[in-house]
Amino acid sequence: MSCGNPVADANALMQRRKKYDKTNSCVKCKVTQGNLVIRHAVYCKDCFLHLVVHKFRRALEPTVNPKPDGPRRTALKPAGNLLVGFSGGLGSSVLLDLVHRCYVALDKSTMPSDGGRDHPRHERVWKKVTICYVEVCDAFPGMRDRTEEITQHVKRYDDLEFVPLRIQDAFDRSWWEKIGGKSFPSEIGASLADEALFLQSLPSTSADPLTSLRAYLSSLPTPTAVTASIQTLTRLLLLHTALQTGSSHLVLGTSLTSLAVSLISGVAQGAGFNIREETQEEWTPEPETLMGLDHAPDASEGSKTGKKGKRTVRVVRPLRDVGMKECAAWAWWSGVPVVGKEKWVWAGAKPGIATLTKGTVLSRIIEAAHILKRYPDFIVGLEKDYPSTVSTIVRTCSKLAPKGEVSGKCILCGRPAQRGVQEWKARISIRDRPPAPGSTEDATAKTADAEPLQPSLTPYLCYSCHTTLTSKSARPLPSPWPASAQAPLVSLPVWTEARLSSAIRDVDGAEHVHAEIMQTRQVGQDEMKGIVDEFLLDDQE
Repeated sequence: MSCGNPVADANALMQRRKKYDKTNSCVKCKVTQGNLVIRHAVYCKDCFLHLVVHKFRRALEPTVNPKPDGPRRTALKPAGNLLVGFSGGLGSSVLLDLVHRCYVALDKSTMPSDGGRDHPRHERVWKKVTICYVEVCDAFPGMRDRTEEITQHVKRYDDLEFVPLRIQDAFDRSWWEKIGGKSFPSEIGASLADEALFLQSLPSTSADPLTSLRAYLSSLPTPTAVTASIQTLTRLLLLHTALQTGSSHLVLGTSLTSLAVSLISGVAQGAGFNIREETQEEWTPEPETLMGLDHAPDASEGSKTGKKGKRTVRVVRPLRDVGMKECAAWAWWSGVPVVGKEKWVWAGAKPGIATLTKGTVLSRIIEAAHILKRYPDFIVGLEKDYPSTVSTIVRTCSKLAPKGEVSGKCILCGRPAQRGVQEWKARISIRDRPPAPGSTEDATAKTADAEPLQPSLTPYLCYSCHTTLTSKSARPLPSPWPASAQAPLVSLPVWTEARLSSAIRDVDGAEHVHAEIMQTRQVGQDEMKGIVDEFLLDDQE
């Protein structure tokens, strides 16, 4: 007996499971004939729309209050405003429509039936709702600017504010100071060509933000690192915009399908320690990088900042229980237009290998590592043939707990960094072949060992970001901007430079904030034998 697919294999005897279990009537109202099958359950149009609203509210509303609800539900009183991260894709378009219906327009069809007409839950929750879009066309040659299309799409909804950003704002000091960030005296650059990631001061006549962005992306070792870096830059731009607008919540349109791929891809790229932050995150800015939240623009409008000025942005993905198929059905039946997004094509990228970005389903085609290229197709295939498996992946990842202590926040991505990962990585990694004794490389290595210690970016990075910056490709791809790729030093994002300026007193010197600095160097056989010589036994003994 063969267990193959009878559609592809004529000799297979195992039949494909029916799309629905028992009947084609709606499982909720049990009267109307079903219009859609979700995980082998049949729903009519009206019951399906109510189901999506219920899943959306169930994922978002328990996180609205500063303290999670206990056994008894209370009124929804957020600590600030709401920021919606919009990308133009399917998930973010559905999210924007649901937020406007439920919390801005107060559509009666989306309100719970219990509690009466004047129940507090029927009041407006957030006084101010802002839509933020980050345009990334300047990071890829030939990509069309969709800011105007996104602007027209957002204008379809009333009582919403729109904040357009560009990806190069992450390197713009004027934008950083505008949102309330502390100014730093001199710009700090890093040498991404060296695995040590040494830091040096950049010339006073620094490049414009667009040139700095392209130089940063061109210096990354792999196309996968380019995608991961753009995701990180976009996320941090949204988080700092949330602080600027006085928002206590940032919602992203990550569906169940894209969340499953993001979780598995994150683990494969070394972000397993932060797997919980992929579902829900509590982000607090570093106090040494901000001038003071009471001076930040729009900080007092709808925001309840404490006397100490500590603010937290809660990142929520309300569509984490809604799959790609359900999002498409909602957009179709509710008449929600989807602007869509262009493909991220890097120079020399091979078509057919896909990767994901935040808030999308299956988006940009770009060359990625072989370990990642099958994940999106695999997850989408699971949702088609075995739909319950995708939700099982997300539930299983939500049960995982990080192992080890937290040494602080990563200076690049702002997420918790595990203690001791650099020492562990140094023990297990084989970087290159040792130079032959007496060779030019050996003399250069000894000279480098004799030089004073230089400040490095490595101690401030988490494992995932350090891997992103230092993973070498067997066949590096050419940069779309050859002039930018030649830069020995590249600028770092403004929030990274702000933290480095407060942590390093003199970048050109060797003074460092840590009390102990560890340096590894290559030791020859004679030197190693001399160290342990007194502990060795003679042959006669």
